[in-house]
Amino acid sequence: MKIDKNTVRAPEIGRLWFNSPPLSMRQLRGRVVLIDFWDYTCLNCIRTLPYIKEWHARYADKGLTVIGVHSPEFLFARYESNVERGIEEFGLTYPVVVDSNMELWQAFANRYWPSKYLIDANGYLRYAHFGEGAYRETEENIQELLREIRPDLTLPKLLDPLRDTDRQGAVCYQPSPELYLGHRRGRIGNAGEFIEDQPADYSHSGELRDGYFYANGRWTATGDHLESAIEASSDPATEGGGEEARVTIRYSAAAVNLVMASFNPQPRELEILQDGQPLTPAIATPDIHFRHGRSYLHVIRPRMYSLVDNKSFGAHTLDLITREPEVALFAFTFTSCVDDRA
Repeated sequence: MKIDKNTVRAPEIGRLWFNSPPLSMRQLRGRVVLIDFWDYTCLNCIRTLPYIKEWHARYADKGLTVIGVHSPEFLFARYESNVERGIEEFGLTYPVVVDSNMELWQAFANRYWPSKYLIDANGYLRYAHFGEGAYRETEENIQELLREIRPDLTLPKLLDPLRDTDRQGAVCYQPSPELYLGHRRGRIGNAGEFIEDQPADYSHSGELRDGYFYANGRWTATGDHLESAIEASSDPATEGGGEEARVTIRYSAAAVNLVMASFNPQPRELEILQDGQPLTPAIATPDIHFRHGRSYLHVIRPRMYSLVDNKSFGAHTLDLITREPEVALFAFTFTSCVDDRA
């Protein structure tokens, strides 16, 4: 989305920075600035990062400054140490400002993760894009604003798509919607709905509907997550032994991700089943490990975990089973783009 020249000034930016001393829009006059609002747990944000990293590498010495604005969706993503680990995990070397109080989010009147804003050399907003995609269009606008500074500037040809699913011919189906598990935004399918902010026993049997989650066992539903509240098993490594808590979803997608955290210093374990069976190596993600023919995931720190990747679009059920307390589930996200050219 283009914005008329010399109409909207960009607001000033931030206090706490990584990869850079504090920057201001005033000191960046004369350069093009790309502002990227992101969260290290956000699937759509994560999928845009390879392009932003490439633009930083291509154009930093030609007049572009990339600034990541980390505006957290969940409480744990406000902590600087978690943001720093996210920056390291994704290999970000451009400046990132921490926006834990959402001040910059509000200053830009932003509403989406991710959002990109291009600011020209005079400090005016000139382009915005919300969500994934439009990578070629965004890079074209970067080059246009750089040439306003130096018309004779030699610039590289536009990036080729960095993923097969971004190429012409890839198909993006309509996936299940993002599914939160806290009582503030969550959609629980149990007949009794949420019992808010206290441990409670949940049960469900019967039909599963897409767009809802179903809880069995003892859980605490807080505003932004669902936390297992069962007694710890005397031998958690014993498959099928002890009390368990389960979340089940029916979904339509190619792959499933879940933001999770453990509120215990020790890693917590979840068993993962698709359509009632353990995952196979063909559909398991790097976050999955196997033991005695079963598929598991360790929740070590708060982040987005990849649960399953079928590599083709379809409808499935997914069960997450824990036999330990203090496992926190925040939000499922689903991917739907597949490369059907073969």
